[in-house]
Amino acid sequence: MLSQLSSTQAGRIAARAAGGGRITPQEALTLWREAPLALLGTVADGLKRARSGDAVYYNRNFHIEPTNVCLFRCRFCSYRREEGEPGAWNLSLGQIEETARRYRDSAVTEVHIVGGVHPGHDLEFYGEMIRRVKGILPHVTVKAFTAIELAYMIEKAGLGYSEGLRILKEAGMKAIPGGGAEIFDEQVRRRICPEKGTTRQWLDMHEAAHGLGISTNATMLYGHVEQVEHRIDHLERLRQVQDRTGGFNAFIPLKFRSAGNPMEGCGEVPVTEDLRTLAMSRIYLDNFPHIKAYWPMYGKVTTEMALSFGADDIDGTIEDTTKIYSMAGAEEQNPAMTVADIEKLVTAAGYRAVERDTFYNQVAG
Repeated sequence: MLSQLSSTQAGRIAARAAGGGRITPQEALTLWREAPLALLGTVADGLKRARSGDAVYYNRNFHIEPTNVCLFRCRFCSYRREEGEPGAWNLSLGQIEETARRYRDSAVTEVHIVGGVHPGHDLEFYGEMIRRVKGILPHVTVKAFTAIELAYMIEKAGLGYSEGLRILKEAGMKAIPGGGAEIFDEQVRRRICPEKGTTRQWLDMHEAAHGLGISTNATMLYGHVEQVEHRIDHLERLRQVQDRTGGFNAFIPLKFRSAGNPMEGCGEVPVTEDLRTLAMSRIYLDNFPHIKAYWPMYGKVTTEMALSFGADDIDGTIEDTTKIYSMAGAEEQNPAMTVADIEKLVTAAGYRAVERDTFYNQVAG
């Protein structure tokens, strides 16, 4: 296919990317707008196979979502509630311990902790939360708190980012998820989440984490009011950070789901745009080792297709412990997959399922 299209500008760009060449933002725009989806899939799958062969990674994980009470009123969010509003929750440390105890005899290797930015919680509270979870599950990696949550608790404590992160690292936090990035373009951000932490805060927090040896992920929320140019700008800013630090493990494109939020009139982009976004993420982020198709968001059918468009990770078993996307109308209303389910999905797509830990070390079977 690459040879057939080498006479077109998009084909020439795709051929160079397939050979490992770095593309510019303008070239990415040409590919995004002009390249056939099948061509992008071919290039992205080749780049994925060059990095990880036929492996598709997953882990055994569960989520703790301490609260959905949040200071911020992001227009795309279906998760947030006011204190005392129906559907609101705010778990005590004792309740969080109860959740952790349910996995004491399981094979999980990671707990993912994110939630709303609760005005009553501080750095001490979250540090104690991590210590209690690690006390019950000492073998489990704690991957916790978006950069926005971290910025609030650390700034509230009057500390610099590195100093605050060091306190949480000493408590047992070993990795940071990628949430809160949304779209980096400041004008778009003012439209969709004007109260939320800034792009600069998000980027600075992740760079500070990388400086302390804390690995992180990155995300992008797409399919709402942004344009393709904004997505490329987002990817470019991430690629620049990764050039400097090498601290990102994975990039996760997150599809905007429209149910139950003030932006539901935007609708949702089609699956073809999901696949195009995944493929372009793999092609553009040439310094990111992994691209994740987050199955609770996409659903199992789209996730299976995503594996042919550059994704080499689908997240984990989840154990029906996250409500963020189910509350926004995702088809997976009770997200949970067994290892057998994951292996079946990956095998059906023509790949090999590999269990990993948080840091992409293979877990012995």
